[in-house]
Amino acid sequence: MPTTPTFPGVYIEEIPSGVRTITGVATSIAAFIGWAARGANDGAQLILSWSDYEREFGGLDSRSLLGYSVYHFFLNGGQQCYVIRLTANNASAAKVILNDVTLEARNPGQWANDYSITIKARPAPNANRFRLAVVFKAGTAQEAVAESFENLSMSSADSAFVGAVISEDSALVKASVTGATQPADGTTLLSNAVVGADGDVLTPNDGGQFEAVLTPGNGKGIDFLDHVDLFNILCIPGETNAALLPAVQKYCHDHRAMLLVDSGSAVKFTDLISGPDTQLTGANGVNAAFYFPWLNAPDPLLGGRLRAFPPCGFMAGIYARTDGTRGVWKAPAGTEASVTGAAAVVVPLTDLQNGVLNPQAINCIRNFPVYGIISWGARTLNGNDQQASEWKYVPVRRTALFLEESLYRGTKWVVFEPNDEPLWSQIRLNLGAFMQGLFRQGAFQGKTPQEAYFVKCDKETTTQDDINRGVVNILVGFAPLKPAEFVIIKIQQIAGQIQT
Repeated sequence: MPTTPTFPGVYIEEIPSGVRTITGVATSIAAFIGWAARGANDGAQLILSWSDYEREFGGLDSRSLLGYSVYHFFLNGGQQCYVIRLTANNASAAKVILNDVTLEARNPGQWANDYSITIKARPAPNANRFRLAVVFKAGTAQEAVAESFENLSMSSADSAFVGAVISEDSALVKASVTGATQPADGTTLLSNAVVGADGDVLTPNDGGQFEAVLTPGNGKGIDFLDHVDLFNILCIPGETNAALLPAVQKYCHDHRAMLLVDSGSAVKFTDLISGPDTQLTGANGVNAAFYFPWLNAPDPLLGGRLRAFPPCGFMAGIYARTDGTRGVWKAPAGTEASVTGAAAVVVPLTDLQNGVLNPQAINCIRNFPVYGIISWGARTLNGNDQQASEWKYVPVRRTALFLEESLYRGTKWVVFEPNDEPLWSQIRLNLGAFMQGLFRQGAFQGKTPQEAYFVKCDKETTTQDDINRGVVNILVGFAPLKPAEFVIIKIQQIAGQIQT
């Protein structure tokens, strides 16, 4: 606000520069959905390393592909992901009742049956306070105190009220209090009242609870991703149900994310000659990519013997690694997109077979001499040549999603600003600076900024009628980099051409 002079002298005013830096969002935060024997089942859990997954979800489990796919993600360069644990309706959480205190495992599963609750009252005059410890495999050589809480009280008015402290601070159990009788001293199995059970193992394509919980709109499963700030890649290891996946594709489209679709574990080259199921190649196929075949990799639970795994976990890691080293505009394919941790492909492909599948929008994973196993395709599920989609290539689509999310978050300051030329010029300045930064990183085609991108916001994009309705229109265009999918070398023999 301008200063109002009241006395002779010098007045200082600070004038805003109008510069509001737009920061590009992360592009390779993955989300994995599947069954696990332990771990939180009431939301999407942020996992930053394989060690994190082991602590939260128990590591590898031969009954589920989830843990293996997360392992392959981090092995191939992934750094951050969310994991959603699906559980069956008949799974139960271990529970013990100690006088007026009921302690229950945080989530269902047999894992909690290995834990005990140890109570020790404090000596007089503080006998109305006690210590509660959660002990792993009490009375065995593996005994270890997992958690310990001191000076707990049965009074709800006390700051150390057992019901509040345990429920808020414990990662393993939650507590409910029905009276004032303090638990007696001793060690009792957590499963003393109710034994924890894994319930039915939910597997992809079961036509039952796995897909019922997974389906968007039921408030569970994939809907837990509504509560995370950002995810870019979705993996449902082993899920190939063409009747379910279109709904998941739409969910990814609405959230500016890519779905990595696995081929069937038993699918052969001849099964895909006509392309993926047409239910997968609709309008929302622009936000999905199909990978074939499965990969043979060592299974630590089988002593390192090979086992077939779906490609989505490997590819999500390659997406993350490529984004980090080259940028989201670089195709996650080619000789740099080597698959770490795989020993062989389940279905070896020749160049001619690859040439049949590639135009059908099927991204092949191949085993080449020298280079090893690499991703050899970068098309979306709308990448069939006959569709002639502008979103044919994965890097083009992912670049657009990156721009959309970054600009969506970076222009919130515009809302409720006076809608006139000063605002429009600030918009052009800030969005132009962001696009120029990407141009200098090599994100767009063109030798000059004018050839690579434009930002338009003026009286042509925003008419008086728009202003009256409270609308400001911003037009951003970019020239995407498209992968060199076919390299043609022409060789000519020089005969009798002598220079004098």
